[in-house]
Amino acid sequence: MPFRLVEQTIESLQAALEAREITSVDLVRAYAARIAAFDRGGAGLNSVREVNPAALAIARRRDRLRFRPGTRKGPLYGIPILLKDNIATADGQATTAGSPALAHALAVRDAHVAARLRRAGAILLGKANLTEFANWTTVGMPSGYSALGGQVLNPYAPAVDADGIPIVPPGGSSSGSAVAAAANLAAATVGTETAGSLLNPACNNALVTVKPTVGLVSRAGILPIAASQDTAGPLARTVRDAAILLGALAGYDRRDPATLAVRGRIPADYTAFLDPNGLAGRRIGVPSDPADAENDIYWRALAPDQRRIMDEVVARLETLGAVVVKANIPTAGRIGGPGAMIEVPVTNPFSPSKGKRMPMPAVLIYEFKHGLAAYLADYVPDGPVRTLKDVIAANDAAAVPPRFGQDLLLAAEATRGDLTEPAYHAARALDLELSRPQGLDAYFDRWQLDAVLFPAALGNGIAARAGYPSVGVPAGWRHEVEGRPTPPYPYGISFTGRAWSEPTLLAIAYAWEQANPVRQPPPTAPELA
Repeated sequence: MPFRLVEQTIESLQAALEAREITSVDLVRAYAARIAAFDRGGAGLNSVREVNPAALAIARRRDRLRFRPGTRKGPLYGIPILLKDNIATADGQATTAGSPALAHALAVRDAHVAARLRRAGAILLGKANLTEFANWTTVGMPSGYSALGGQVLNPYAPAVDADGIPIVPPGGSSSGSAVAAAANLAAATVGTETAGSLLNPACNNALVTVKPTVGLVSRAGILPIAASQDTAGPLARTVRDAAILLGALAGYDRRDPATLAVRGRIPADYTAFLDPNGLAGRRIGVPSDPADAENDIYWRALAPDQRRIMDEVVARLETLGAVVVKANIPTAGRIGGPGAMIEVPVTNPFSPSKGKRMPMPAVLIYEFKHGLAAYLADYVPDGPVRTLKDVIAANDAAAVPPRFGQDLLLAAEATRGDLTEPAYHAARALDLELSRPQGLDAYFDRWQLDAVLFPAALGNGIAARAGYPSVGVPAGWRHEVEGRPTPPYPYGISFTGRAWSEPTLLAIAYAWEQANPVRQPPPTAPELA
């Protein structure tokens, strides 16, 4: 009987490899065939920017060594994994962040997460497309669009409007990583998040993700937006796969001082916490109290079908033994408020805000210029692009100007780039105060909570500023966008916890997943003959 690849898990693939039913070469060829059929052809999902030319050679080596005595084989040995194209790999593939200015930016060393995956025996299958510069190019850029890689499409509803913009967004900025995982173009993928870039695409693609505590996974070698909030994390089709991949990514790195805090905090195996009864007795905060109008910012924004899904989720959590506490986060209405934002003039011709000034997170504006220069100096020291100013100049000189503008690049370039501005330190201090002691910490303490439930990725702002972890899981299906009928497409939920609470969040997510098997593969990427 032919081996069926769609919806295989990391464990089932590993079992088939050990049983000699398939080889890693078979897997690389099969995933490459799916990329050709559905990403390049078919619906043209456009989620994979480049397949690693060395992937087959790596697979052959994994196959040769698999049954040799003494070979160390963890759960990822011989398993193909895609990386978001802002994660450096020193294997001849450029790390571009979707920018034409970095089309030939060859890193001199692997990012720490890439190196850990190689040591775990994974096959780095290639680079996934993304929203350009992780959605830090311009205000209102469509999720999944990059000037270099083009537009990623949602595999459940890939239609676009007259301007070529997706009607159902793929989610950003780890859109390519998410779509590739959803469409079974790799066993699992790795994305990154600054604020919502793992959670949002996971929720839009019926996936599981873990946005780790900042410092659990090294940021070294990841083309940054803001080091204070950046992290990499897994995108997978099951909670167990996400836990396996998280275990491979997490660890101390001398190049990233934030990882000093992980010593003694990383369990030997995150899958040990996966409990089908993991919701029993858990206290889950649901910030949806309309009596506190200022801080009721999550549920009040929901469309009717989203609210229906969330009401069903809350009821289901209670039947699974969770204690639901409906109360708002004390500072929710002030997150992203005055003092933490900078107004940016919008020139994007496709944005309804064109000609206006829109508030954008100040910390991200200040940290981007500094972080980009540091990354280029350390990982691409001989490249033609050394600074943000060089990127902007390359965009200005391009034969085709940036389609959506470069408002955020210009705003970041206007800063000093050395993180000495008092306004930056004030904004960062305010973010921390409102998100931690006055915000999530106070909320957890007041109600003795294990986690907070958010619709989709709507809690990403406060969790990202705090640097706290979240887990996203599928929850239901939507059938419209702003009143327009669409094919069914996924809607997810996210659980946020205190720092280093990934084991608790994974237990909660696993219990939810086992009782609510929502995920289905997309119809645009069926099993290949």
